[in-house]
Amino acid sequence: MADTGAKSRMQVLVVGSGGREHAITLKLLQSPKVDAVWCYPGNAGMAQAARIPELDNDDPNALVEFAAAEGIDLTIVGPEGYLAEGIVDAFRSRGLCIVGPSQSAAQIESSKVFAKNLMEKYGIPTAAYRVFSEYQDAKAYIEEMGAPIVIKADGLAGGKGVVVAEDVETALEAVRVTLSGQRVGEAGRRVVVEEFMEGQEVSILALCDGKTCVPLVPSQDHKAVGDGDRGPNTGGMGAYSPVPVVDEALQQKICSSILLPTLEALHKEGIVYTGVLYAGLMLTEDGPKVVEFNSRFGDPETQALLPRLKTDLAEVLLAVGEGRLGSLPPLEWDPRPCVCVIAASQGYPGPHETGFPIRGLDAVEEMEDIFVYHGATALQGDEVVTAGGRVVSISALGDDIQGARDRAYAAIEKLDFENIYYRKDIAWRALDGKKGD
Repeated sequence: MADTGAKSRMQVLVVGSGGREHAITLKLLQSPKVDAVWCYPGNAGMAQAARIPELDNDDPNALVEFAAAEGIDLTIVGPEGYLAEGIVDAFRSRGLCIVGPSQSAAQIESSKVFAKNLMEKYGIPTAAYRVFSEYQDAKAYIEEMGAPIVIKADGLAGGKGVVVAEDVETALEAVRVTLSGQRVGEAGRRVVVEEFMEGQEVSILALCDGKTCVPLVPSQDHKAVGDGDRGPNTGGMGAYSPVPVVDEALQQKICSSILLPTLEALHKEGIVYTGVLYAGLMLTEDGPKVVEFNSRFGDPETQALLPRLKTDLAEVLLAVGEGRLGSLPPLEWDPRPCVCVIAASQGYPGPHETGFPIRGLDAVEEMEDIFVYHGATALQGDEVVTAGGRVVSISALGDDIQGARDRAYAAIEKLDFENIYYRKDIAWRALDGKKGD
């Protein structure tokens, strides 16, 4: 392993403002190698734990100039938008260490058409699909294929660009409003129409430095807003880790049939992938198939994974950024499961009100093995208030998944703000399909 003595008291920059970034920030602050963490744009929780720089704007160049002037040793990028805009390229052009894929590599998330075409070309298992930019062409295909069927906007849509249509009429309406720009704007000018896959979904995140791929432990998130996985998709309403249906043999199969072939496919296309490769998979009767790729840490998966990570996160991410991941020993994990529940604003992912005081945070933070990660929060004077859809993540460790879930819900019941909403059944698939009360 390379000598990191010169970096023993690093300054780290975390780019983003959600629960994922707050979780990364708090984990980094546990490292003896970290002197200070800066967060931009941050949220109320991150402002209490780290430093928030004052910048005129949030374009990549402003962040590059800040990192260079402040002597930032390592930058971690959370949101996909920054990656799609080329923040990694901008940092590297100045010789700055950053964890994330280049703009061309980030296409694996920023364009579903790019990702699907890549998988088709190189035989990576995924759902059958067609790409459309004209409504009438898509309409003819959907009427031929029937339902259920899945409609996906090509571009970045904040977790809201996918519609699982149970009938043809719903599918046609989803295509119409997506192609027209009404649903997700320019991100929907092309749509992917793909077959509906049966099975359980699982998230496998892997660290990549261009040479080495290190998968993290499996997790499963809950995208639908309502209990029983009903209602529209969101950015994620909760997650848990580990996933009982994913044993060691299946993890190896996912690595050998999906992760490594994808990295090799990108390499053949002239793209070296670094950072986090997130594979959202469906466990079908024919084996694991790719639902989607993301080019960064997941949210809320990160909030269920990091409480379990025992290895120094700063040391690992620095190795990713410096291209020496293969020199590190295997990651160490707490065997205890973790369950994360998101407290959201009623109405999310649709219109919702904000600016409500959040009560009970101190009481939750005092609980043992409970982790409070701010998402859409802001400071109003000395008061923490709601500032968006997914407000706070509550994660809990337990002796088993049931115990972790019970503790997470006991904690979230101490929280209160006007129009609070959360799913009551996170991790239900891991508990023999028994939904929580």
